[in-house]
Amino acid sequence: MTLDTMLAQITDYANRADPYPLYAALRESPVTRQDDGSYLVSTYYEVRSLANDPRLSNDPRKRTPGADVPAVTMEDPNLPPSFLLLDPPEHDRLRNAAMRPFGPPHSPRFLHDMRGDLAGVVADLVDALEGKDEIDVVDDFAYPLPVTAICKVLGVPREDEARFHGWADTVALGIDPSGGESGLEKARKARGELGAYLSDLIETKRDDQGSGILGPLARETGPGGSMSTVELVATSILLLIAGHETTVNLISNATLTLLRHPDVLERFRTEPDLVVPLIEEVLRYEPPVQFIPWATALADIDIAGTTIPKGSAVQLMLASANRDPKRFEDPDRFDPDREDNEHLGFYTGIHYCFGAPLARMEAQLALPELFRRIKNPRLLADPPPYRVNPVLRGPRHLRLAIDGLTT
Repeated sequence: MTLDTMLAQITDYANRADPYPLYAALRESPVTRQDDGSYLVSTYYEVRSLANDPRLSNDPRKRTPGADVPAVTMEDPNLPPSFLLLDPPEHDRLRNAAMRPFGPPHSPRFLHDMRGDLAGVVADLVDALEGKDEIDVVDDFAYPLPVTAICKVLGVPREDEARFHGWADTVALGIDPSGGESGLEKARKARGELGAYLSDLIETKRDDQGSGILGPLARETGPGGSMSTVELVATSILLLIAGHETTVNLISNATLTLLRHPDVLERFRTEPDLVVPLIEEVLRYEPPVQFIPWATALADIDIAGTTIPKGSAVQLMLASANRDPKRFEDPDRFDPDREDNEHLGFYTGIHYCFGAPLARMEAQLALPELFRRIKNPRLLADPPPYRVNPVLRGPRHLRLAIDGLTT
């Protein structure tokens, strides 16, 4: 194993179940050039520094001509890039506009007012497990919850939620390389249909005072200006994909981690308030986003004794940084009582996860209810089968045997 081929090893599906020994080897050198010309940054303080460095761009179009662009950045060619893949000032204009109806300071009660509805969704999903002695936590629970939440965020009418779920499922296959070319084509078609649907929905929301953020965004005339319809469609698709896939992995990874740590699980059952620090420790220990693959150096950057040349692809290894022993004591130990847990599970800087408050709320509602209700859960496969995508890492299925539900 050589450091200049570590990216190939990390992205190899054979290592998906446990990439952490590779990250430990990678941290021997904080910044390493790969044989494809990209640079991996693997240690906590260096990742944090570069993530907050304006010389690092999130726009993959700024790479040296001919450089590969990660498939995970696949967007609709008929839409502008989402703000995730833009730099200031355009990034700031679009993100700030999206934030106004979504949360503080302009809409401080938006997510709080969703809490009761989402708690009802969680309860319904658990109720649907009644009579089963085997369940798939991903398909039966962790996957449908975030899509329903995004429907509520956007204000998708209840009668359209089934169609929206179908598009979300198909687009997710396009993100996962295991879908192959047919998966990519289906995903592109689903994105187009979803974009057309959202465009029509935005027009109906312009004069509609109903629920969701699309109406306020369509009418936005605040400081910084409004979004165009195509920008709003691109933002809505970003919310669907980024918010959905990461939350599925957060809930699934947390469930798997708890079942692997029965002492913590037993404590969790009797101390429901443990859920907040527990989720933060899962975000450090098994982050749903393993690394940021689309950054580009806008200038020569000197860091940790290495010069990253202008135009180079830079990959920020969040999961490796989260287990850096120079930042976290005994980092390979799962410890929900960990203090000073300033992890990078939701990234950092101007691209800090837009939907982090929603993801946290969903996990805080989902995990206590799931483990309160299911009796004697046992893993049927450990490790479980993982998604092929190395960036958005989580189980594709998480099958458990259970002895029914409590009332």
